[in-house]
Amino acid sequence: MDALTHHIQREVSWCMLFADDIILIDETRGGVNERLEIWRQTLESKGFKLSRIKTEYVECKFSGVSGETDMDVRLDSQVIPKKGSFKKVPPILKGKFYRAVVRPAMMYGAECWSVKNSHIQKVKVAEMRMLRWMCGHTRLDKIKNEDIRVKVGVVPIEDRMREVRLRWFGRVRRRSMDTPVRRCERLALTGVRKGRGRPKKYWREVIRQDLARLQISKDMALDRKLWRANIKVVG
Repeated sequence: MDALTHHIQREVSWCMLFADDIILIDETRGGVNERLEIWRQTLESKGFKLSRIKTEYVECKFSGVSGETDMDVRLDSQVIPKKGSFKKVPPILKGKFYRAVVRPAMMYGAECWSVKNSHIQKVKVAEMRMLRWMCGHTRLDKIKNEDIRVKVGVVPIEDRMREVRLRWFGRVRRRSMDTPVRRCERLALTGVRKGRGRPKKYWREVIRQDLARLQISKDMALDRKLWRANIKVVG
């Protein structure tokens, strides 16, 4: 993305890229639409497609009059939490913020991870450190992890990772055999010598372990209604 659009990018913060997300900033809505059209034409010329369905507009209004501008600043400053005010936020609201902002960042691309037990343990430890900090507790308080999760309304991140893996597994298996993601399943490596020690853990093995743990079949994972009834995790 950075290389293909280098000639139409502007300096930060008028233009920013986050993986496959684009942020364009201009002084008018018409200017944003014009720049967005340039990006669309550039990406389509390279074989990419710009999704307009997920496009969102954020507008900042400034009156330009000294007194009214000061009022705008005062109103906006009330939205910014002051030092120590985070402690007054209810734990359930903190949990919603964690589920909406923090956890998606931690699990970005987790549906394709071939995770090991050591990886899961590291993610679980990082999550519990954040949840305890949000609740104002430490390990010295000797409060169980389950009690902390109930307090903020957050399920174990291991269960959420399993959910997104099986959801992606169902999407892949529902695609036709001619799609690139299915053709990759039929790739075979030739002339490769097996190394010493235990073989690497692959994504298929992780999926088999997930299905066995939940005691469901592949057909149940492919059916969306059965998937929601048997796999979906709340919280």
